Formats: sequence, structure tokens, C-alpha cells
Amino acid sequence: MRLSRVWLAGLVVAPFCLGSAAWSQAPNTQSPPAQVKRTTPTAATEGELDNVARVNNWTVGVAGGLLEGTFIRFAAELAKALDDGDNLRVLPIVTYGAAENVNDLLYLKGVDIAITGADVFDEYKKNKRFSNIEKRINYISEMYVSEFHLLARPEINSIKDLAGKKVGFNTKGSAANLTGRIVFERLGIPVEAVFANQSIALEQMKTGELAALVHVVGKPNDLLTKVGKDSGFRFLPLKYEDKFADYYLPTELTSSEYPSLIPANGRVETIGVPVILAVYNWPPGSDRQRRVERFIEYYFKRFETFRKPPYHPKWREINLAAKVPGWTRYWVAEQMLAKSLAASGGPVTTTAATSAEAAASLSDPEEQKLFKEFLDWKKQQKR
Repeated sequence: MRLSRVWLAGLVVAPFCLGSAAWSQAPNTQSPPAQVKRTTPTAATEGELDNVARVNNWTVGVAGGLLEGTFIRFAAELAKALDDGDNLRVLPIVTYGAAENVNDLLYLKGVDIAITGADVFDEYKKNKRFSNIEKRINYISEMYVSEFHLLARPEINSIKDLAGKKVGFNTKGSAANLTGRIVFERLGIPVEAVFANQSIALEQMKTGELAALVHVVGKPNDLLTKVGKDSGFRFLPLKYEDKFADYYLPTELTSSEYPSLIPANGRVETIGVPVILAVYNWPPGSDRQRRVERFIEYYFKRFETFRKPPYHPKWREINLAAKVPGWTRYWVAEQMLAKSLAASGGPVTTTAATSAEAAASLSDPEEQKLFKEFLDWKKQQKR
């Protein structure tokens, strides 16, 4: 077909070429017109270099995530709360998600800070995908807990029923892709992974092309709250076990968060992934370091702003003083935390720290285990 189109184009052009040759029997003695040199005006040629310096001087790029997730909303809310004209501009960046954000933080120009997950960092270190990653990437603070959502078609009754079936893992580089793969591998349930945007995956579930999809986001997620009750879709429970004790936490999804997918007063067990505000370990005195330092100063000083509407309710879960196992806090953040602790006379936390944060802050593995057993008991009392 392509050859036909080329041949036809040749038929159309050829007469004009032949005609032109027939009309020009005599040699052309005129020299070709001089080529006009055109230049596009730039900030430099227009004397606007001061504007270039002003716009870029205090701009910090934050790798967020996909539009269907929670990361990008938090990145946008960081900009909303911290932007201060020429003194600081936070630029939220739509990215592929938690796993790819680590890659962007290492290699993509203009990215200084990224939102990612604790298991992503650990997984990269284990697989040695990047050299000396623990020295190149630090964290500013732990953020919220991102819940593991496993949405399935009506005929699927348990996670074991997904063996051998097609499951959507969002796009490659997303939290769903990495955490979902870890979960199914640890459970020993082989599935056929499909990588597609979550909006597309939902449509594929309706037609039966997919049996389920994994979405690792902060609850309630806008995409999933819009799924109608008539779809028959349901959340599958994922029981917290010792095999998830390294960096996951027990949590649940409730009917108040997803009324169209969970019956009234119902609860669905699942696990949570601690979300990290990561930063590239810029050397002291560098241009990028001074920008990051200002971002961190604003972040700590204005943190109370995030706890008020219209910001996401999960901001109220964050404990700035919580330690992240396996990570090193960036030295500027460590200094700001010490100043905040000294000024307040106590831990820098919200008035209602969640059980997930409390468990994460325990350093002894035995203490964490006991605390999580207490959480399981507490959940039984609510039922």
C-alpha cells in the first residue's frame, strides 16, 4: 500500500518536473538569490537575561506521578502551599510514578525532589540497579501511607482466583507496577501482567479483557470513587502477613471511603506502603542545594498549612519526625527537624498521628511486630 502511494505521488509530480524541463531548454545564466539569514529573538538578544535568572533562581522541580494517582495531587499541593513568588517556585511534574521517580531524581534535568515509596528504594538497592543509591538519594520526611487497592470483576472472589489471569499493573514505573509485582511474587500467585493507564484498565475490566487491576494510591482515590455500584466490581482483601513485615503496614479500605464498592459499614483488609518525600543529595554550597534548602525551610515552617482544608486529609497523618528504615535523612532536613523540635519542646507531629506512623517510628523489629499484632486485635474489636 505504501509503495502504491509513492508510485502515485511520482505520477503526479513527474509531469510538473517534465514540463519544467521542457520549458527551460536554455541554460539559466542568473545566479541564485542570496539566502536570507534569519535569527529567532531570544532572551539574550532582547536584553532579558535578568528575567531568566529571576525565574530560574529559586525554582525547584518535584516529580509527582500520574494524573489518576495521589502523588501528583500532593506535588501540586506542595506548590500551592510553598510558592512564594520570586522567593520560591515549586514546579510539580507529571511522571510515570513511584518507581520511575527514583530514576528521574537521578538523571532527569530539573528534578530535585520526588515523591516515591519506601519499597521502591529498597527494591532498587536489592537489585543493584543504581550504584550507591543510598548515598545519592536521601529523604526529607516520611509522608502518608498509600493503600494497596486490588479491584476485581464480579466472578473473582479472592486473590487466589487471579492465578493465570490478566491483571492490570498500571504503567511501567508506577507504584502499582512495582508493589503489585512484589505482592504477587511473595504470595506465589502467577498472573499475566498488563501495563496500561488505569482509566484504560477500568474499561478493559468492563469488557472482561482484565480480571482485576492494582492501584497503589492514598485513599480515597478519585478514579475509584467514580466506579459505579452497577459495575459489580469489588475490592479483594489482602491479609497482612509476616512476609509483608519488612516495609508494609496493615490497613483497610472502608465503605465511607468507597460507598459504591464496599457495603455499608464494611471493611476490606489490605496493606499500606509508606510514601517518602525524597531528595537528591546535592553537595553543600551548590546551586541546586541552596534551592532545595529553601524548599525544606518552607516545608517545615508552613507544614501546619497542609493540615487544613482544602488540602488532602492524608496530610494530617504525617509525622515529620518519623524515621524511614534503610534511608538517610537529608542533612538540611535533619537540621530543620532539630530546630523544630527545640522550638516546640516535643515531637514534630500532628495531633492525631496514625497507627501506621507509630508502627513505622518503632526501630526494634520485635516492637513493630507486637504493635502490628495490637492493630490486628484493635480491628477485630471494631467489628
